[in-house]
Amino acid sequence: MKENAVWQRIDHYVEENVDDILGQLARLCAQPSVSAQNLGIEACAELVATMLQEEGFEAEIMPSGGNPVVFGEGAGRSDRTLIFYLHYDVQPPEPLDLWKSPPFRLTRRGNKFYARGVSDDKGHIIARLAALAAVRSALGELPCNVKFFIEGEEEIGSPNTPAFIEENRERLAADACIWEFGGVNGEGRPEQSLGMRGICYVELSVQTAGSDTHSGLGGSVFPNAAWRLVWALNTLKDEDERILLPGFYDKVVPPTSRDLAMLKQLPDESAMWQKMYGLEGFVGGVEGGLPWKVQAVFQPTCTICGLESGYQGPGSKTVLPARATAKVDFRLVPDQTPEEVLAALRQRLDETGFEDVAIKLLGGLRPARVDPDDPFVHLTLRTAEDVYGQSMVVAPIIGGSGPLYPFVEYLDLPVVAAGISYPGSNVHAPNENIRLDYFLQGIRHTARIVEAFGRSNT
Repeated sequence: MKENAVWQRIDHYVEENVDDILGQLARLCAQPSVSAQNLGIEACAELVATMLQEEGFEAEIMPSGGNPVVFGEGAGRSDRTLIFYLHYDVQPPEPLDLWKSPPFRLTRRGNKFYARGVSDDKGHIIARLAALAAVRSALGELPCNVKFFIEGEEEIGSPNTPAFIEENRERLAADACIWEFGGVNGEGRPEQSLGMRGICYVELSVQTAGSDTHSGLGGSVFPNAAWRLVWALNTLKDEDERILLPGFYDKVVPPTSRDLAMLKQLPDESAMWQKMYGLEGFVGGVEGGLPWKVQAVFQPTCTICGLESGYQGPGSKTVLPARATAKVDFRLVPDQTPEEVLAALRQRLDETGFEDVAIKLLGGLRPARVDPDDPFVHLTLRTAEDVYGQSMVVAPIIGGSGPLYPFVEYLDLPVVAAGISYPGSNVHAPNENIRLDYFLQGIRHTARIVEAFGRSNT
């Protein structure tokens, strides 16, 4: 078959250029780009734009209202357009003492490569560029038009991305989209996700005095900000894990029979996650199987992500805190919205006597779903089999969040995942890593999607 010959040339290019591809990965990972700390953001945007230009694409750094967006594009043989959504920002590397090698220096140990962002998401940027170079080498040109939307705020909730996409619909117009992640499950089988939960991320804060006080002096007569905040948090969820915000569950859409059928076909990874994270059990006593799968992705959450108040250093300090803060995220399922959750949170705190608890919105994204019957989804599933030797497992929605909604709703795009990650990648944790074999498979799969999409009429 003709496609087999082209795909063989693609694979040959990848095999012949592994060292150069890894060199580009090392180059990008060496540039810090921590959005939470505003560290290296502008420099990394410049570097990404330069790397796109070096691969023959036009590239422009565009203001977004926050961290800049790198927009790129290149012409291909057909009039169809494929857009890649990616992000160049990374999570903070802390705690640094848990890293076995410097976080911003790509380090190889055996078949693995370690660095902050090597999987999430700089490895995917390099994988996309390598795949496109392989396709161009095999065909002598790109088979379709290509666009890049590479943002710098994904790790802080993409606060400016929905508005940016809405305002730039014409420039970002395309026929299909490849998302920023993808990879294999614990069995080495490629995964496909067709939706993401939304998120409403807030900071709650209480100020009860002008300054901290000696706990002996004020402990009996001064209000304690830490206790005040703990009591406020206690009003948000009961001991059965039910979230107590008014109307919180009113718009929740339960999984359809088709959703349940897809979940049934997914491997039961509950035992793997329990062992990997050293858990005694799961919330609500769910033990695995379909109930565990449903709860993991179709149930909204309220999670305390961090608490800070008073003294946290070594030893003791008898202090009564004047201020307390908590970071809280709500993972949202269709058809919840962050705007409605934010309003309900304010209402709940006020109704329970905590009008003094301030709310600061740190980010909000709506949940979104992709049509499982879209031809681009089927194309992605078919091309995966040639790379991995087995079919993809398809999830109707995943537990994480991202700016999928504007791509589906504003740009009207089918969105698929294809990538380089695996369960042991340690994304967002020390010693983030990729495996070389999965990295190369992700490149080859991406290249096949591009090639097949370019000659497809659907």
